[in-house]
Amino acid sequence: MADSHALLIKNVKVFAENDVLSSGYLLLDNGKIEEIGKTGDMDITKLDEDITIIDGAGLNAIPGFIDGHIHGANGADVMDATSEALDTMASILPYEGTTSFLATTITQSANNIHKALANIAEYENKQGYAEIIGVHLEGPFIEEDKAGAQPKEHILTPEVEQFEKWQRISGHRIKTVTMAPEKDEDGALIQYLASHGINVSAGHTAAGIEEMRKAVEYGVSQVTHICNAMSPIHHRDIGVVGAALTLKELRSELIADKIHVSPEMIDFIYENIGSERLILITDALRAKCLTPGKYDLGGQEATVTEDRATLSDGTLAGSILKMYKGAQNMLEITDATLRDVINMAAVNPARQVNVFDRKGSLAPGKDADILLVDDQVQIKYTFCRGVMAFKEDKHEDRTSGKLPGNE
Repeated sequence: MADSHALLIKNVKVFAENDVLSSGYLLLDNGKIEEIGKTGDMDITKLDEDITIIDGAGLNAIPGFIDGHIHGANGADVMDATSEALDTMASILPYEGTTSFLATTITQSANNIHKALANIAEYENKQGYAEIIGVHLEGPFIEEDKAGAQPKEHILTPEVEQFEKWQRISGHRIKTVTMAPEKDEDGALIQYLASHGINVSAGHTAAGIEEMRKAVEYGVSQVTHICNAMSPIHHRDIGVVGAALTLKELRSELIADKIHVSPEMIDFIYENIGSERLILITDALRAKCLTPGKYDLGGQEATVTEDRATLSDGTLAGSILKMYKGAQNMLEITDATLRDVINMAAVNPARQVNVFDRKGSLAPGKDADILLVDDQVQIKYTFCRGVMAFKEDKHEDRTSGKLPGNE
């Protein structure tokens, strides 16, 4: 699983960027999609003798999932600030269909954030692993009353100078910043971020609808984990949730684990926002893939059960959700189709952080990040930049606890 030589995937239903081929093929070479076509039109005689051929046997070929908000998995966390921690995360994520992700920090001391960002700047992506495509800086520019699991003692006032320092340390890899827009009273940081092509997401915020309208004018284009750690809908001020529903400029992250947001609310959100403006995320922490117990989250102890992680006061502390399960939940709860899932888990996150030129859809010239799944989004194969990183019936167990594959 370490070479990205030529590979042919045939007899699959290809969900290409602008079309669906009911019986198609994908030709991969040097980590890229070289060609997509109908299996019946393929000329086998033109293929190299040493090419690897995989018969998809009618499975669906879809783009790999992009998790734009994930803190950790399998015992590792971005804030560990080690290459081993990032390796652990990147090696396990293909099991759940994630082929690229934003390494997400937490509100912590400036020095600890510095260490995490410096570590990511030096990290080299590896073949057969999910690719780190950037950093999601969650905090520390947030509202104390909406901190959730973010340590309140490390909250900072939004400052362009502080962000510039962190961006230099990260090797200019920060792609998304979650912040409370009301804390940036003159919009200086929001406008700076937006003008530099950085995705600004309103989160851990008590903003009202008028503050959100102003924030959108400044450059906010996303909402972090909708319904969680934000002002709810009220009949006199529809808050951040209402803004996400009504302001078309906003895309919204959604933790579709049926815990952070109830099934009824997931369906309501989907009906009002739709697959063009939703982004599926996990917001997972190090306890994902591990057995129940107590684990560290940014210096705080979190208790993990079979389905959730909480702090001592019962506050939800991220999730242990797997991406494929979030996709399955959307199919189960809403009237979303597989194409809608592709939009929410691949297309939208790629567009939101400006990597759609190489990720987020199946098209010639793009990275060969591909999943072969059944109609229920069970992951059968995962290819990361042309390398088979997971196969359902033949794989090594890289987990520290229970296997994180399909349950």
